[in-house]
Amino acid sequence: AALLTAAAGAASAATLDRVRQDGTLRIAFRQDAPPFSYKDSNGKAAGYVVDLCRAVAKHLVQQLKLPSLKLAYVPVNAVDRFDAITGGKADLLCEATTATLARRASVDFSISTFVDGASLMIMPDGPRDLASLAGKKVGVLGGTTTEEALRNTLAAAKISADVVPAKSHAEGLAMLQDGRTVAYFGDRSILMSLVAEAGDNNKPILSEAYLTVEPYALALPRGDEAFRLEVDRALSHIYRSGEIQGIFESGFGP
Repeated sequence: AALLTAAAGAASAATLDRVRQDGTLRIAFRQDAPPFSYKDSNGKAAGYVVDLCRAVAKHLVQQLKLPSLKLAYVPVNAVDRFDAITGGKADLLCEATTATLARRASVDFSISTFVDGASLMIMPDGPRDLASLAGKKVGVLGGTTTEEALRNTLAAAKISADVVPAKSHAEGLAMLQDGRTVAYFGDRSILMSLVAEAGDNNKPILSEAYLTVEPYALALPRGDEAFRLEVDRALSHIYRSGEIQGIFESGFGP
């Protein structure tokens, strides 16, 4: 029992030990999930959750009494994002990550960073509700909880529609605009960003309905309780102090 306890304690301190030794926090970010996590026009990591992780890093310097802390950015996509954490390539997954029980089998999560919900992006003459999707093709980002939620929602409503997985949100937007799909299903904040980026020609719109609730959190190594506690402590301070307001406005506007 003593050996097991010692091993568990060593595993729990692994990330903090490495951060102290290297003086580096490795942040995994999505290149294609604005406004939460994306690569900006200068090729830099940007977005609400990326900025939130930068603020967490600043607080970790204070909490751990470090002289400084460098940030290393690890680009990921919708398919390999959790591999960056489970494979030890990154310490925090800073993007639009929904915390689920299934995902807790391989990673842990911080306290919540945002609550969103899935909806439909359509063309102006497109279907306005789920029932109108019957017999039609609906796009969604493949390999996500959003895809699972879409399939479950359609099944529960007994609506037969053809779900078309997209490799990226940009591809999902393109499929909608060129008529390969009649709707694109995604988290509403991301869809709002896609609509804003679409330009004035052939511009899609959003359905008014929220069809799911998606609680976001930062994914981090499973079983590393010491690191998770420090991340949660940092987030709690950011929220309580009001620092979150500036981060929110930077990501979403006033």
